Amino acid sequence: MMRILLFGAAGQLGREVTALAAERGIELTGLDHKALDISDPVAVARAIEAARPDALINAAAYTAVDKAESEPEIAGRINAFAPGLIAERCARYRTPLIHVSTDYVFDGTKKGAYVEADPIAPIGVYGRTKAAGEAAVRAAHERHVIVRTSWVYGVYGNNFLKTMLRLAGERDLLKVVSDQRGCPTATRDLATAVLKVAEAAAGGDARWGTYHFAGRGATSWHGFASAIVAAAAAHTGRNVEVAPITTAEYPTPARRPKNSELASDLFERTFGVRAAAWETRVKEVVDALLAETAKAQSPVEAS
Repeated sequence: MMRILLFGAAGQLGREVTALAAERGIELTGLDHKALDISDPVAVARAIEAARPDALINAAAYTAVDKAESEPEIAGRINAFAPGLIAERCARYRTPLIHVSTDYVFDGTKKGAYVEADPIAPIGVYGRTKAAGEAAVRAAHERHVIVRTSWVYGVYGNNFLKTMLRLAGERDLLKVVSDQRGCPTATRDLATAVLKVAEAAAGGDARWGTYHFAGRGATSWHGFASAIVAAAAAHTGRNVEVAPITTAEYPTPARRPKNSELASDLFERTFGVRAAAWETRVKEVVDALLAETAKAQSPVEAS
């Protein structure tokens, strides 16, 4: 049986990977930030020694994009230093490493979808630290696969979809940026992808390098929000208006790439996994979340 060691087990992707591994009967040891400081060399080595994994998935990251602008040292420790450390320890044990990265390594000025060979040019602290983490992984361990993804959402953790659901329950008008474009990626699809890579790596059939994997199709944040609100309306009956605004009308501490669209063709050709259409997954996630909410709110009959 394949054994996987997962760092970042408490995050939205980590929880999805854990759930999917359990469904498939995969032996997985998951560690969150409370159980493991991924920037501690001794702790990382001990974790690998204890698990003796066939592959290690690093889904741990500092993802507070705006907060990173005022906390560059913390973001750098988690996103840049720690991946290099993990890769170096994996190299010692000949353990394949699957490292999750981001569309934010690009500046967003390209007209079409980004491919793996496109030059990176991060425009904020978060993107720069993730780019540095990629470079550190490549330098420390040849047996690695870096998976860049974008606009991640799912039933676990905090994400854009869940924020829009909450706001749509509180307001009649939502104003959402319409001039940034990307590929919403469901954690279910991303978890399937990284487990497929881990399986290939554990079986000696991985093709090392950097790949893009994102939801099929692209949209704006406004289009993403509109799909979420429409899916929710089928449950709630609320008609919430979603109005488009520009990036300039919604200033944030960190700049965002205008274009975050990722082409996932190379990943599909190499590993045989393709994400579902983003609209399909959005409806599934909204349905699951609101069904769970309705279940929790329903009165329990006395026995």
